[in-house]
Amino acid sequence: MDVNKIRNIAIIAHVDHGKTTMVDKLLHAGHLFKDHENPGELIMDSNDLERERGITILAKNVSVRYKDYKINVIDTPGHSDFGGEVERVLNMADGCLLLVDAFEGPMPQTRFVLQKALELGLKPIVVINKV
Repeated sequence: MDVNKIRNIAIIAHVDHGKTTMVDKLLHAGHLFKDHENPGELIMDSNDLERERGITILAKNVSVRYKDYKINVIDTPGHSDFGGEVERVLNMADGCLLLVDAFEGPMPQTRFVLQKALELGLKPIVVINKV
């Protein structure tokens, strides 16, 4: 695959603003699973500790194809304890989606991840979630 046709897109936000759920819904909407496959919810949170705590701890990616492009969608942690993991991922990203909960609005971790993305020259696309 031509490396010029690969895009790495990070999903960033405050904890519980819907990053993992959004990635799950995108995967289902894109029909990435066969009819007999039923992966359930929170596909990206595959780690037992993540499922137990209900948060993403380690960033994970899933690849999708669009025309001649491979798009790596990277689900990142939202909890401030794992901010280093978000910074690591942003260093590899070509762009990012910044999710903001419509009810809560921008929270401290929203501002932190936005600042890190801007410092790296990324131009976040803001997504208002939970409308």
